[in-house]
Amino acid sequence: MNGPPDHEHIDEQMVKMEVNLDDISGEWLGYVLDLLIESGANDVYYTPIFMKKNRPGILLQLLCSQQMIPKMKKILFAETTTLGIRYYPLTVHRLERSFFNVHTQWGNVTIKRGFHQGLPMQHAPEYEDCRKIAVQNDIPLKRVYEEVWKCLGE
Repeated sequence: MNGPPDHEHIDEQMVKMEVNLDDISGEWLGYVLDLLIESGANDVYYTPIFMKKNRPGILLQLLCSQQMIPKMKKILFAETTTLGIRYYPLTVHRLERSFFNVHTQWGNVTIKRGFHQGLPMQHAPEYEDCRKIAVQNDIPLKRVYEEVWKCLGE
């Protein structure tokens, strides 16, 4: 999957797709999430819901480009227990992004920064960098994040 351009922009050709699921195992849900992302969905998430007759269920939602609708439908019908898919157009405003590294006592961590109209709005450490450091050094992930924020002067 190609990521969004680094410049600030509006994606007007996006779609949100969703299905209600009440008879699917957790293992299947994890598999489907990975498959949807690998197949081009921009985002996938689950929300616990209550369905008709007060049955507990899961709302699976995904965001993708309009061109991806047929591929996403095929996966949802083949890999879940749904009998229907709802989808509707959606506009996404994406911030300009830049990346820089912060050196911690355990190694470098990439920081993603978001800009709106040229002004920095937010920044955050890349989770995978922090996770890798935590695992390699047998330290809590929380401690890695604290070190990154300290290195950033926050």
